[in-house]
Amino acid sequence: MKILFTGDMVGGAGRRVFQRVTERLRSEGRIDLIFANAENSAGGRGPSPEIAESILGSGVSAITLGDHSFDDKKLIPLLQTDPRIVRPANLPSEAAGRGMTTIETDEGSICLILLVGRVFMDPVDCPFRTADRLLNLVKTKTIFVDFHAEATSEKIALGRYLDGRVTALFGTHTHVQTSDETILPNGTAYITDLGMTGPKDSVIGREVEPVVQRFVTGMPQKYDVAKKDPALEGVIVDVNLSTGKALSIERIRERA
Repeated sequence: MKILFTGDMVGGAGRRVFQRVTERLRSEGRIDLIFANAENSAGGRGPSPEIAESILGSGVSAITLGDHSFDDKKLIPLLQTDPRIVRPANLPSEAAGRGMTTIETDEGSICLILLVGRVFMDPVDCPFRTADRLLNLVKTKTIFVDFHAEATSEKIALGRYLDGRVTALFGTHTHVQTSDETILPNGTAYITDLGMTGPKDSVIGREVEPVVQRFVTGMPQKYDVAKKDPALEGVIVDVNLSTGKALSIERIRERA
């Protein structure tokens, strides 16, 4: 099964290019299943219920979030009831929603786990120990991990820590796609960051000039979401669901 996992979706431009490109990839027979990180899909912030449901309605099997999971408080009831929306698993146990879900397909089950990093991020439980705890509960062989983290070293370290224990681990959050996609020594498909599904003519999704002025002048600016040159970034992983083994990983950047 060929599974597409896309990087952080940013704003309306990201949602539109996501829908157009995924429709084309499906029609070309390049993908069978889609997972998407929708962390910044509502104007650069966490999704509203309407946006989350729209993304899921476009043929996505599940969406992951990140440090903006609760930006829109109206999403909380949907987080509690819809297993296709996953927030970080290493938040306090009292947090709304779930950090792990299982997607059923005709070929087998896929477990999806979302973890958030601790380096340069808000305080959370240890992602390494949380992964250990969750993997003891998983019954399926195919396991995907979205690691929403800032530091490349933390992402690489967790990839190595889980190598051979999960099917794939993909980094998200930085909005800059890395070129280190690989199958790690013990069989886990890995990339440090999937990149951004959104406007490439930007500073990680925001209009260029206000961000530049903030750095130059040190003065506060309004960071509007950019719109130009949208692209979908992510990876396509070919997986044997009967064994849980990743057969290949292909990094993609597709414009509408």
